[in-house]
Amino acid sequence: MNVMTQPGSAYSLEKREEKPETHTMSVLVDNEPGVLARVIGLFSGRGYNIDSLTVSETEHEAHLSRITIITSGPPMVIEQIKNQLDRLVPVHSVTDLTLLGNPVERELALVKVAGKGEKRVEALRLAEAFRASVIDASTEHFIFEITGKQSKIEQFIVLMQPLGLVEVSRTGLAAISRGAERM
Repeated sequence: MNVMTQPGSAYSLEKREEKPETHTMSVLVDNEPGVLARVIGLFSGRGYNIDSLTVSETEHEAHLSRITIITSGPPMVIEQIKNQLDRLVPVHSVTDLTLLGNPVERELALVKVAGKGEKRVEALRLAEAFRASVIDASTEHFIFEITGKQSKIEQFIVLMQPLGLVEVSRTGLAAISRGAERM
């Protein structure tokens, strides 16, 4: 009898075609040394990828930090990630903002562009259209600050490439659920 056709086999050799999904997770943790290393260790130790990671203390009196993680994988892997994060000792809560629906997500980027003449004028015109602020400038360069959805920042960067894009520094995504409820 062929193993692949045995009903009820826990070790079916058939490969399921599960589409990877991207999820935004908000993890509330104690603000203490080593917590971020434990969270990242969970991902790297199991071969999970982190697309974006931000962390900062959000509740000073309670010494709590919020880690926002963007990761992707099949639904089963996303569920494993949530369950394993929830079991870490310094973790207070894990919220999959993607499942809650339409979280508010923003990123900040600093974009350095060098150029003269028409390219310089075009860079300024595009920055104004994208509501990017000039935070540093000389006769040879600009540094723009832009905030918004990741897609907006990606589009701005693509448009700046032919105009003299030098480098980009991005914060990673900050996200919060909509509504009056607390995480």
